Amino acid sequence: MSQAAEQMQVRSRHGAAPGRPKVSAGTRIGHGLVWVVLLALLFVFLAPFLLVVINVFKTKADITSKPLALIGRHGFTLQNFPNAIEKMNFWTVLGNSAFVTVCATALTVLLSAMAAYVIVRNPRWKAGAILFTLMVASMVIPFQVIMVPLVSVYGGMLHVLNSRITLILMHVGFSVSLATFMFHGAIKTNIPMELEEAAEIDGCGKWRTFWRIVFPLLKPTVATVTIIEAMAFWNDYLLPSLVLGRKELYTIPIATQVFYGTYSTDIGLVMAALLLAMLPILVLYIFLQRYVVEGVTSGAVKG
Repeated sequence: MSQAAEQMQVRSRHGAAPGRPKVSAGTRIGHGLVWVVLLALLFVFLAPFLLVVINVFKTKADITSKPLALIGRHGFTLQNFPNAIEKMNFWTVLGNSAFVTVCATALTVLLSAMAAYVIVRNPRWKAGAILFTLMVASMVIPFQVIMVPLVSVYGGMLHVLNSRITLILMHVGFSVSLATFMFHGAIKTNIPMELEEAAEIDGCGKWRTFWRIVFPLLKPTVATVTIIEAMAFWNDYLLPSLVLGRKELYTIPIATQVFYGTYSTDIGLVMAALLLAMLPILVLYIFLQRYVVEGVTSGAVKG
């Protein structure tokens, strides 16, 4: 019998799997502590959402008296949802938010991908390098610094506020820098020039090469940018509150202010509105999360 076979028999007698190193007690304790910390962080992040879900089915009195109880004294109620939908004119503001978010996200993805492609594939173009540098530098400027001049110029001088189109263009202008930066890294790292050269030999022009070859390979980055920007546009309160003044143009974050009174606030209606507002963006994330993970890990390992 060979020496390797004897070692395998000895390991099997002692209960150890062949070829698998024995895990020490200290390593197991370390893994257990990591799991405890991760579960604690998970609970911390989910706690606000769980509180909303628990309290949305209670009356205002039960939420105020016992916010941590699973069921209030008055029992389980669904009345918060129809009341919130009626009071905030939910379907109108939902349509406004969806229109602004979809249009702004689509324009941001398309314009940023094309801009990044032109900059990456023309490294000797000095204007492109300067433009990309300015885009990266603009990301460190807080929006609060420019919001007063923004309202003064576009409202006082140009009179283009109170328009969904104006809000969409402003969203695109403020988000295109980050999106271009992400597409720039993805194209430079993950899209080989050989593919484009082969397409050019086959007769594809630059425009067709981008849409048929380059853009389909950017699917993980497109999903990542879509999630980031869509969540930002959907949840944004400050910019829409400055641009939109008419109630028929309100988005969901602005419309929720109708529940906050001077002397009292109906917490049940607020939580119902918040739950209704987060469902569309949550569904979008569930559908795109696989591509988001690919976008984060792409380029980490090269074959």
